[in-house]
Amino acid sequence: MNVSENIVELPLAGVESEHCALIVDKGLAKIPGLTSHKVELNNHKAVITTTDNDAIPHAINVIRELGYDVETIKQTFPVTGMSCASCAVSAESIVVAQPGVVKAAVNFANTSLQVEYVPAITSPEKLKSAVQDVGYDLVIEDSKEAKEALEDLHNQKLQLLKQKTIWSIVLSIPLVIIGMFFMNIPYANYIMWALATPVVLVFGKQFFVNAWKQAKHRSANMDTLVALSTGIAYIFSVFNTVYPQFWHSKGLHAHVYFEAAAVVIAFILLGKLLEERAKASTSSAIKKLIGLQPNTVTVVHDGGHMIEMPIEKVKVGDTLLIKPGEKIAVDGIVTSGSSYVDESMI
Repeated sequence: MNVSENIVELPLAGVESEHCALIVDKGLAKIPGLTSHKVELNNHKAVITTTDNDAIPHAINVIRELGYDVETIKQTFPVTGMSCASCAVSAESIVVAQPGVVKAAVNFANTSLQVEYVPAITSPEKLKSAVQDVGYDLVIEDSKEAKEALEDLHNQKLQLLKQKTIWSIVLSIPLVIIGMFFMNIPYANYIMWALATPVVLVFGKQFFVNAWKQAKHRSANMDTLVALSTGIAYIFSVFNTVYPQFWHSKGLHAHVYFEAAAVVIAFILLGKLLEERAKASTSSAIKKLIGLQPNTVTVVHDGGHMIEMPIEKVKVGDTLLIKPGEKIAVDGIVTSGSSYVDESMI
């Protein structure tokens, strides 16, 4: 077997006879990229050998089209470290490329990943590791403490972003004034250098760090553009400040662009701050709406037996008992009875 080939086991559902197994096997035979395949009826799984990870979701779709199913899990994870829409595209492409992932979608607006994967092939830990390799991160812990820690981290980042934005604007204003009206004062270039350095190298550090992470994976995003434009302007200005005679000897004036680099950083930070505030406001409204949902429901089983269970365990087809004054927990149809209910969530 070639070292680049992968042996993958797909857990099957609904394959209960030799005839079913034969149908699935014939379906797999039509998939390009599979070097071998067999259906193990006793173990309820299909074993395929492939050199192309894209063949795995293709195989799953074929099995489902034949009327059977592959046991998969659908989950949503918060994603951290994204700074623009292209970051979401990059993170999504990395997840989709992982073996065992059927489909994935990263939503930049609410910084989350929705993924469907085969648990026998991959896991949240593997997905987290893959995303971390390109400079982002997945929060796979689903506990209340983890959610609170994530919210605290987001609040801290928002506060830090606010401070960076304010200081960037404060330092950029005198830079613009000097650049437009007072370029002839003594040591003007050195004053502008001193004012621009913290804006570009301290408050704008995240752009250069993220750009470097993208470059290591031969990729680029908005941070790359910001880092290149401001970095080149800053370095060129430093050179012209330290070695103005290089241009003077050629009969040219040594221009500096410190104010341009600083203003670009300040404006982009301001845009990010406004964006994060808008997202935080939307997220807060959604959380308040979710908070109106009851944590437990009363499920009526056959024979009239009733049991209280967490709302997460409610399945399609369950019959719920809504007592007078209670909230409607899930979408459904009234099968019998009438009463007064809490419509605040509706």
